[in-house]
Amino acid sequence: MIKITETLVLRPTTLESTSDIYEAITRERDYLRTWLPFVDWTQDESNTLEYVQGVIDNEEVQYSIYDSDRFIGRIGFNHMDALNHKAEIGYWIIEEAQGKGIVTRSVKELLILGFTDLNLNKIVIKAGVENAKSRSIPEKLGFTLEGIERDGELLVDNKYTDLAVYGLLKKEFKV
Repeated sequence: MIKITETLVLRPTTLESTSDIYEAITRERDYLRTWLPFVDWTQDESNTLEYVQGVIDNEEVQYSIYDSDRFIGRIGFNHMDALNHKAEIGYWIIEEAQGKGIVTRSVKELLILGFTDLNLNKIVIKAGVENAKSRSIPEKLGFTLEGIERDGELLVDNKYTDLAVYGLLKKEFKV
């Protein structure tokens, strides 16, 4: 567990996380589906259980974000590249928890973990070009906009979106 504040914590993904994740996706479906294609594929709790089991089986570094023991989102390292010592951070949070710096603080904790414990040299964040809230996080944390990945992600309704690709090197990170 990573403690961020008195009430805000990142808990490693476990099977016990399944219902919290599924219930949040169900409650926030209309909001989350705009930028997260997996939301439409998550039709029942078994879909979430399959995802969580995969995270555990593959020993992925993934966390659930809790505020006062209430599940509010997810964050973790996606696409770990051990050979090149780099990884991508992905995140999402429920609508009412946005705008409070929660994801920014959570990403900063993952940067510390990634650059120290995991010995990463580079961490990447990709966000939809039009997703200003998500893009503001790497911008606040000193990432460099490295370019635009055209049609980088297939969103709902079979629509592609361009992704802004941000990178941060270990030597650039300031705690």
